[in-house]
Amino acid sequence: MNFSLGLFLFVLATGVLWALDAFWLKKRRAPNAPQPWWVENGSALFPLLLVIFLLRAFVAEPFRIPSDSMMPTLLSGDFILVNKYVYGIRLPLLDTKIIPVDEPKRGDVLVFRFPENPEENYIKRVIGLPGDVVAYQDKRLTINGEAVPLAPLEDYLHQERLYFSRQFSETLGGASHRILNDAHVPPDVAGLISAFPGREKCQYNNIGIICSVPAGHYFVMGDNRDNSRDSRFWGFVPEENIVGKAFFIWFHFSGPHFPALERIGSFS
Repeated sequence: MNFSLGLFLFVLATGVLWALDAFWLKKRRAPNAPQPWWVENGSALFPLLLVIFLLRAFVAEPFRIPSDSMMPTLLSGDFILVNKYVYGIRLPLLDTKIIPVDEPKRGDVLVFRFPENPEENYIKRVIGLPGDVVAYQDKRLTINGEAVPLAPLEDYLHQERLYFSRQFSETLGGASHRILNDAHVPPDVAGLISAFPGREKCQYNNIGIICSVPAGHYFVMGDNRDNSRDSRFWGFVPEENIVGKAFFIWFHFSGPHFPALERIGSFS
């Protein structure tokens, strides 16, 4: 059972207790008689749990970065907030969009339900929009035949494992972000791919991948390009799997980085 469903069930249970007490049990108690402890505690929790549920469902949801696939933008142990309404209002639990607002743009950091296991949330950067032709050949990104601007930066030191990756500034959608490449990792990914829906829209060769993004889907990649399992391996993200847009780091907790107050704030 996922957290959202569990929270909903708690809201439902405490709401039933609150309603029973307000409309029935209270009238049957003797004047000035105290509430039973289980009624008092359940009724008191109901408004708090309801507010938390509504905020998570419609405004912002916390998310913990579980891996290094989005380095150097996001580190394992970062706690972020995900904007739940920027791409449209969805019904809680059902994830059905009821009010369209906007669509993901190239460069957005997207949280979504993993297509191979919808109970699991993933986070990657939007690279290709519906209808785009995305090519990642010899570790260079091209979209619709145009090379994505890339500028070299100082090599990035992985502090926990003490090795360097090549670092670049990449520009998507008019905004820049940093990416990493490891010189020793080959560009070929063909031996690691899944049999995903729309597999026929991708061509694999010994220097990478070329994909035509189907309607209603998105092509995503991690910023740590040689250490990210993403659309190159398991395919496209359906629009209905979108959870929201990551926009803020509010805490960091992970090994030697804790407490990393300098991590708190927005990111790109």
